[in-house]
Amino acid sequence: MKGKAGAMDRRSSARWRVLVLCAFSFGLGMLFTDRFWTAPDTSNHIMSQRRRQDQELQLVSEDCNTKRKHGEDKDIMGEVTKTHEAIQSLDKSISTLQMELAAKRSTLELLRSSGSPVTSETSQPRKKAFVVIGVNTAFSSRKRRDSVRETWMPQGEKLQQLEEQKGIVIRFTIGHSATSNSILDKAIDSEDAQHHDFLRLDHVEGYHELSAKTKIFFSTAVGIWDADFYVKVDDDVHVNLGMLATTLARHKSKPRTYIGCMKSGPVLADKNVKYHEPEYWKFGEEGNKYFRHATGQIYAVSKDLATYISINQPILHKYANEDVSLGSWFIGLEVNHIDERNMCCGTPPDCEWKGQAGNVCVASFDWSCSGICKSVERIKDVHARCGEGDSAVWSALI
Repeated sequence: MKGKAGAMDRRSSARWRVLVLCAFSFGLGMLFTDRFWTAPDTSNHIMSQRRRQDQELQLVSEDCNTKRKHGEDKDIMGEVTKTHEAIQSLDKSISTLQMELAAKRSTLELLRSSGSPVTSETSQPRKKAFVVIGVNTAFSSRKRRDSVRETWMPQGEKLQQLEEQKGIVIRFTIGHSATSNSILDKAIDSEDAQHHDFLRLDHVEGYHELSAKTKIFFSTAVGIWDADFYVKVDDDVHVNLGMLATTLARHKSKPRTYIGCMKSGPVLADKNVKYHEPEYWKFGEEGNKYFRHATGQIYAVSKDLATYISINQPILHKYANEDVSLGSWFIGLEVNHIDERNMCCGTPPDCEWKGQAGNVCVASFDWSCSGICKSVERIKDVHARCGEGDSAVWSALI
């Protein structure tokens, strides 16, 4: 019996030891589980917070850097803009001086190469003027010139005063004959000695050489006068000088200005017609029109364009028609084309009605004659009915 009782006690003791060991093992397991699972969660949370803080700091830093960079870029761009403007202004001044010097050299070289004497006008410093008006004329046009002198072109002291007080220069422009010192040239010399209103050009006169004459007029005029505008007008056109000056003054501040009655006539391929264009094929198919250009009776160009012509005249192409040639020289340039319809009024009653309505014409002529028809006989009547009055030019605001 005692043996059985001792065996039972030993079994009970073993069971308790197993239970105690299991409980200890469970407790130890829980301890280790808490240590190894809870700690990583806390560490991850801390790392996430640090990572977010680092990202926030980086974003703030980048934002500050961006703002500072933008501010620096703005300051730098402002300085660059100011510097660029200063360089442009300097370039413009240098370009103007170079153009004026080149124009003067061009005129003197033309005179010397042709053997023509360098006159006091061409050798002296350039005279300041507002506008130089070249009245295109020919050897056979003495009566036309006299009719202009008796109407819209002042004479004698008044012509000189107009130049000195208003800066308006007017000259009849003419070249020389093919024969040196011919009777034609001597007749012009005699007329000039009487009226002192000619600008002699180094050019052989001829109807088919009008484009060349136009180039030489601008080159010669630019070499003598430093003017804001240069005007070419035919000697069978009536001009109101005051209205011309007022019209030009409105465009004085604009660069590269080309003023006139702009047109685009047909390119005439038929060689039997008056204004035949031998180079018609350059303008495309037969029946095409020319590009826009000012009609040849009267037009004005600003100083920079006149100087451009003077400098580049050896390589400027001449078409059959002088007004087309002038327009072609400005193709491809940044030029302001001013379509001024008051520069191509008709003769009475057209210009008369416009004057009565307060819209005085700059110039009047007949389209059918490319000038005033029978101008010698009619220009006095046109002047009487469409003239602005002799005092208008003296009161014109320039």
